[in-house]
Amino acid sequence: MNREITHAAAPARPFSVQLSSTRRGARLARLLTERQLVDWGVPSEAALHVVAELAANAVLHGLVPGRDFRLTLRLDGDGVLRIEVTDARGDRIPRLPDPVDARAESGRGLLLVAAYAERWGVDRAPGPGKTVWAELVPERGRP
Repeated sequence: MNREITHAAAPARPFSVQLSSTRRGARLARLLTERQLVDWGVPSEAALHVVAELAANAVLHGLVPGRDFRLTLRLDGDGVLRIEVTDARGDRIPRLPDPVDARAESGRGLLLVAAYAERWGVDRAPGPGKTVWAELVPERGRP
């Protein structure tokens, strides 16, 4: 498994942005993540896949009309990247699906998140929402 996070100086504060709960907002989450990771000096295809999946899930399964979702990225001193996506639907808790039919058009997203992430989970957010998070660790032995 390729976890392309490398060690870098920890940023002074997390990156956080509120985005519309639309397909466009989900695409923007991925683009902003790519830009932020480049700024931090830790580009990561794995992180982009995780953000794309969590943002798409927030738009598809976490939608409350008129409510946005929030993307937050945190990079700690050890190079661990924490990705958080908060939506307004605390009543819809994601879980790994039962085995997916090979012909199914959906149902594999959280399996991708679990494959890329060292850890992932769900926390209750303030108010009625939830935060789905994933942590990616740097490859050992890389500078």
